Amino acid sequence: MKARYTFAFTLCLLLFLIGVASAQEGGATAEGISSGWAALSAGIAMAGAGIGAGIAIAATGAAAVGATAEKPELFGRVLIFVALAEAVAIYGLLIAFMLWTKV
Repeated sequence: MKARYTFAFTLCLLLFLIGVASAQEGGATAEGISSGWAALSAGIAMAGAGIGAGIAIAATGAAAVGATAEKPELFGRVLIFVALAEAVAIYGLLIAFMLWTKV
């Protein structure tokens, strides 16, 4: 278990250092933020939203399957909770797009 977290942490650190290096090479744009920092911020926003949505969908999806197995008429209600968890990823994608286009 530790090896997986160590690998993920090392990968995040490497991506951060690559983003810092590209931000220093690119310089600042007219808006005051470099394209490297904007890309790094968009990636972090999307990754965080994706991980959070995955954890939420894992928890709500398992509960939804259990509830639907016992009472099939609850399918519509539990589907709403899974969709709300998926909305977190959509919000992360929206923020990442806004950062990428520097809106």
